[in-house]
Amino acid sequence: MANIRLREKENLSSFRRIALGTWKTVGDPSVYGTIKLRAEKMVAYIDAFRARTGKRVTITHVMAKAVAQVLAELPDANAILRRNRIYLRDEIGVFFQVAMEDPVTGEIDLSGTTIFAAHEKSLEEIYDEFSARVTKVKKGKDTELEGTRSTFKKIPYRLLGTFLDLLGYLSYELNLDLKWAGVPRDAFGSVMVTNIGSLGLEEAYVPLVPYSRVPLLIAVGAVQDEAVIEDGRVMPGKVLRACATFDHRVLDGMHAAHMSRAIKRIFADPEGTLGALPKGVPEKATEASAAGD
Repeated sequence: MANIRLREKENLSSFRRIALGTWKTVGDPSVYGTIKLRAEKMVAYIDAFRARTGKRVTITHVMAKAVAQVLAELPDANAILRRNRIYLRDEIGVFFQVAMEDPVTGEIDLSGTTIFAAHEKSLEEIYDEFSARVTKVKKGKDTELEGTRSTFKKIPYRLLGTFLDLLGYLSYELNLDLKWAGVPRDAFGSVMVTNIGSLGLEEAYVPLVPYSRVPLLIAVGAVQDEAVIEDGRVMPGKVLRACATFDHRVLDGMHAAHMSRAIKRIFADPEGTLGALPKGVPEKATEASAAGD
């Protein structure tokens, strides 16, 4: 008799298949940390932005612009590890994770899209670009992504790890442009941002993805009503936790401290750091963003 009664899960999503070929051991160079952010001013800024534009900007869009601005201030952190040496990037790319449903199996899948130069774009431009790309992803109209997902589903389980290692080696160690093979250029960018708050979670730590070579991942939690201390008095407030995972081979405590201070500064003065609120009132509100609150 077996120790555990088991059934093999069928119809795995492309993400789940990739995950099986990715993580081979619990030993890695990950460092974890949480930034606790006062969110009253940012929530008010987002509410005003939505009211004036009709566009459902979320904490995810805000965090993407904020992180891009931090990397622009600290170019030493906009780096990648290649051949056991650190290389600095010329571009800043923010990868958003997107939850979607496989149109064939119905399995919940994870995908994503990358926005480049978010620090140079307005929040409205980031929203528009992200929404357009997510719509394509969810409708299966992103030809590059669909080609990649289709390829992963055809690879036998025993070869997934080898395939992902080879893909990472060609894309980053050799720095080859593989668009001809259906692999987007710099697919994962400089940093990954995922909104765990949309799942109702306050905090969670996302694992590094070896083949992506991204040294920094940020999971944005849900905004919570909490008691806070201000001027020595306890009062009601809103708090958000941003959970970071970073590769200690590329980033260290000094980088983390600078990033923490910079993000707190942005949340303390959204309009002064992210841009003035748009003028005018929208005629019609747009559909909700797929990024979550």
